[in-house]
Order: sequence, then C-alpha cells, then structure tokens
Amino acid sequence: MDETRAREVLAEAGLPADAPLLALGENAVFAADKVVVKVGRDAELLPRAERELAVAAWLEAADVPAVRAAEPVPRLVAGHPVTMWHRLPDALRPARPADLAHLLRLVHALPSPPFELPRRDLLGGVERWLRLAGDTIDPADAAFLRARRDGFADAAAALTPHLPPGPIHGDALPRNVHVGPDGPVLVDLETVSSDLREHDLVVMALSRDRYGLDPAAYDSFTATYGWDVRAWDGCAVLRGARETASCAWVAQHAPSNPGALAEFRRRVASLRDTDPEVRWYPF
Repeated sequence: MDETRAREVLAEAGLPADAPLLALGENAVFAADKVVVKVGRDAELLPRAERELAVAAWLEAADVPAVRAAEPVPRLVAGHPVTMWHRLPDALRPARPADLAHLLRLVHALPSPPFELPRRDLLGGVERWLRLAGDTIDPADAAFLRARRDGFADAAAALTPHLPPGPIHGDALPRNVHVGPDGPVLVDLETVSSDLREHDLVVMALSRDRYGLDPAAYDSFTATYGWDVRAWDGCAVLRGARETASCAWVAQHAPSNPGALAEFRRRVASLRDTDPEVRWYPF
C-alpha cells in the first residue's frame, strides 16, 4: 500500500484526504484534526487491529499510560482496516531509555488480559520480507537468513526465562514512547504479546551494541528497570533472533532504495563474520 492508496481509503472513510502523513510502514498513519488515523495494509490485518484496540482498552483500565483509542472497534474501508486514536499533545522532549524502562515495568507487572494475546512471533515476517526483496538481494544471503531464522526459532523455544512470562510490548524502543505534559506514554500497541519478558529488554541491549546507544543511557535503562538482560544466559539467543529479523526487514526496501540495499549488505556481512560490534544504522 502506497500513500496514494492510503489517501483514497481516508476519503472513502469520510476523513480529510489531505491529512498530514506521519508515517508509512506496516500502516499509513495520518493526523486528522484531533485524531490519528491508522490505515492497515490489507484486510488480513483486521484481527491485529481489533486486538490493538482491545489492548488499548485493557491498558487504560489498568491505568498504564498509553495511547487511547478514539473508536472502540476498527472500520473496514475498501478492504483496509482503519483505526482511530486520540491525538497526543506535542512532545516536550524526546523519550529517553529510562522513560521506556518505567513503562515496561508497569506492563510487565500486569497479569494476562481477559482476551488472548499471541506469542511474540519475532521471526514470522522474515519470509515475507525476503520475498519482497526478490532478486535485488543475493540468493545466498536470503538462504543464510532463512537458516538463521530456523536455528534461532528452535533455540528460542528451548529457553528458560529469568523473568516470569506474560504481557510484553513487543517492540520496546524509545521511539514508541511519547513524552507529553503528563509524562511518558506508550504508543504503537500492535506488537503487544504474551511471551518472555526478556524480549522487551534485549531490544535495548542490541541498541547499545549495534546502533550506537550511549552506554550511560543503557545503564539508566537497566537501573530504572532493575535488571540487565545481558546477565541472562538466553540473551544471545533472543539477540540473534532480533538481528535476523531486523536484517530481513531492511531487505524488503532494497528494490526501491539503494541505501537500504547497502545497509542490508552491511548487516548480513557482520552476521556472517559473527562480528557483534559492527555498527548498524536505523532505517
């Protein structure tokens, strides 16, 4: 789904087709007056949209600061799920790792909701992303990533967690925290799952090692949360799974973006060389 199609869906939903575009990825996200509108890629994402809205209501009932839905159920418009969200006040500052850690503590303290959450299928998109990359990437690189996916999926299934499993955010990065007048708020609830809590913590460890996060900022994250996942024997397995997924995710953009292809090749080379310190760049 491109921006043009997403704007057509907006118009069919009776919303301003010229609304400012905030993001274009798995969803097209628009700012329409006092609401934020998310347009899903296709009808297959309707159950995910329904679950995201249920998660928002559950977090609101639990007093966890998170984005709030403006409508309780998604609309299906021209084959696309459309969800409506209350627009947050302008951010006062960028979110810090410690802000994220505070919100994760709240989520990780929750019992399971009264509806079923999926497992965190971190590697589930690898095949689709590689397929979208097509012939732009080396077939040997695609085969390498598929083999890594299979190996890490098996290894992750055999892990013994340090923390009790339960609800997690699933994509725990500061970019998914909005700091407004009332403090940090959790956003982007699509990946909320029920799985190893360590999934949420490995993300920041990888940010420190691969993406240039200041070690002092990482230390503030672990101090606020109260534990450093790097002390856990299973950390390398979840890190390897996330690296595999992150590498494949970039591949899907390679056919139309030379920068994405260069970043994909950088990442694959570092995984082949088993070099955990080669710098990766956000994309």
